[in-house]
Amino acid sequence: MQPNNKAHFVSVVIPVLNEALHVEKCLNSISAQDYPASNIEILVVDGMSDDGTRDIIKRLCQENPRIKLLENKKRIVPCAMNMGIRAAKGDIIMRMDCHCIYPEKYVSTLVNKLMELKSAANVGGVCITIPANDTMLCQAIAFSTSHPFGTGPSLFRIGCSTVTETDTVPFGCFRKEIFDKVGLFDEDMRRNEDEELNGRIRRQGGKIYLIPEVEIRYMARDNLKKMIKMYYHYGLWKPLVNKKVGKAVTYRQFAPPLFVIGVVFGLILGIFSKTILTLVLMMLALYYGIVLTISAIEAVKCRKPLLLLLIPVTFTCMHFAYGIGYLKGFTSMFGKNSLHYTIDR
Repeated sequence: MQPNNKAHFVSVVIPVLNEALHVEKCLNSISAQDYPASNIEILVVDGMSDDGTRDIIKRLCQENPRIKLLENKKRIVPCAMNMGIRAAKGDIIMRMDCHCIYPEKYVSTLVNKLMELKSAANVGGVCITIPANDTMLCQAIAFSTSHPFGTGPSLFRIGCSTVTETDTVPFGCFRKEIFDKVGLFDEDMRRNEDEELNGRIRRQGGKIYLIPEVEIRYMARDNLKKMIKMYYHYGLWKPLVNKKVGKAVTYRQFAPPLFVIGVVFGLILGIFSKTILTLVLMMLALYYGIVLTISAIEAVKCRKPLLLLLIPVTFTCMHFAYGIGYLKGFTSMFGKNSLHYTIDR
């Protein structure tokens, strides 16, 4: 750790809601950071969990006075983040996620990079997705949600060789003063709140950098229902991000909704036109040709034949869930009802 870190007090803010399976491992990894203990606080903002999460946090608070529990009765992430930022004592804010295990030098490395890169408004690391457990389904979910064919060429998922300017990073490390300049997290958002904030930062001239040597171990969802729900909501809130930022944040976001439109309307119109039906079937053949090739390579690599069947299922579920959510979110912006509701994690 570099000496210049000693002048900076870091406030870690972690939104949680019903994370009894993950919260202790996450907080233990943060408590084990090599950053000076006197210069860090850990604000856990709980959305009124009812699965034992709060009891675990209270116990850890007694064991480590740096950990503090805040209550987020609104139960959504941007509200949790804003509560944490307002309560923070630090001049550096680090947003962390409960599904992650952080390396020992996570805090010190990101703080150093934030100080070294004078134009940086936000820095973050690479997200290494790992299975929630050893089942074949969980391995398929982790693989699909971290593969470029599943999520697109997001640098924070596929990595890079050098420090690179990018559009967004997972979670993030900020100077607290940036929130005075661009505002806090947008509480209209129920998902994609980080992306919307980063869009505002970039629009006002700030730069976001990915730090490749910092690797976060992110625990994927442990069943198809949770994965589908997550990707549906990612798609659902993406159009609102675009609207607030004033442009499409990325172009890869359009692939799943266009795919869904092509399949659904193509099959309907294919009833009346053999040409259209042929084109749709060719598109599906290409899609599943790619999927099966990727699945076969991974199955052979891992020596687990079942992945050849499961990975196509997880790819299909996440693409259709995101695409349907995106179309729902897009059409909702033209209706009378906004997208204001709480997401259960």
